[in-house]
Amino acid sequence: MTPFTARVVQVIASIPEGKVMTYGQIAGCAGSPRAARQVVRILHSMSSKLQLPWHRVVNKAGEVALKEDESKSLQMLLLESEGVELLMGNRVNLALYQWDAEQVQEEE
Repeated sequence: MTPFTARVVQVIASIPEGKVMTYGQIAGCAGSPRAARQVVRILHSMSSKLQLPWHRVVNKAGEVALKEDESKSLQMLLLESEGVELLMGNRVNLALYQWDAEQVQEEE
């Protein structure tokens, strides 16, 4: 596992229940702000194996980005079960639910 991948996994694993992060935000926290697509690949290949909270990751507009209906429905269900309210268009209000991992790290 590359150092970047390890950092991405660590950031995703630390997203608390009821909060979300964007792909680009995770990439930035892991040290490579332009690597949002790499975060997608890491989620796709490692979520099950590492039991990552994949459902807490949304796109930069706060939208559930999955295209496949079953996975998309599961992500929405999991978010709602954690108290995250979805807006029209399967969007999360990032002002309310976005977690700022960098701010938390600075406070520690």
